[in-house]
Amino acid sequence: EHPEIKEAIHGKDDRLLTLLKDVYVESRDPPMPVKDGGGEHLPCKLEEKRLTKLGCLGDLDVKKVSKGRISIVEAVTLLNNHKLHPQVWTAEKIAEEYSLELKDVNSLLEFFIPFTVQEFPKDTKKAI
Repeated sequence: EHPEIKEAIHGKDDRLLTLLKDVYVESRDPPMPVKDGGGEHLPCKLEEKRLTKLGCLGDLDVKKVSKGRISIVEAVTLLNNHKLHPQVWTAEKIAEEYSLELKDVNSLLEFFIPFTVQEFPKDTKKAI
């Protein structure tokens, strides 16, 4: 509405222009040391993780593992389940349940057998 104000806003101020011409600013980043890491910081493929079936250790249990791997608690659990109910806990079901490859599960079931603790009656202690 006021032409004087518009003219003051859009007009040039010669005194300010001469002061701005005297200002010189130079900006540089500090030099960064170059490290020869030999490719240490290359981006790597992100591993898919899955939540574990937690055991009785609570906060000490491993919460996530990579797909294709199992925690110690899971290994003991699946070996025991297979030992007690081999018809239910087949290698195929274990592989599906724990996101493992079938050949790995077959090797696990073949070479890792959980031991059984047997208590002998006290009267046969001398015979042992």
